[in-house]
Amino acid sequence: MNVSSIVVQALPQHIDDILEVLQNAEFCDYHFHDKNMGKIIVTVEGESVDDEIKNLKIIQSIQHVIAADMMMSYSEDELDAEIKKLEDSDPIPSMLNDDSLKAQDIVYHGDLKKKII
Repeated sequence: MNVSSIVVQALPQHIDDILEVLQNAEFCDYHFHDKNMGKIIVTVEGESVDDEIKNLKIIQSIQHVIAADMMMSYSEDELDAEIKKLEDSDPIPSMLNDDSLKAQDIVYHGDLKKKII
């Protein structure tokens, strides 16, 4: 599941018309607006990025919308993959568990994980 936030930009005099469409839409969820700034915040969900882009294009095509852009995206699959990488890696470099290594023999080169002794 993917979720993305979208900032919709419009002239302040058209905000109410656009809000009516967005608040009753099934392709997005309305969250907040600032009539003076002409900005509306919505989120879209989809099984893929293509689903989210499809919904973004629908929003962009609403009458009086000047711009609608994705600002933040969350992908459950990407998060799960990164969590798995962290779980599968050893967070402690092997040299730190080497009792025969003396601190004065360690030469730091900016990345202890890639340091070869």
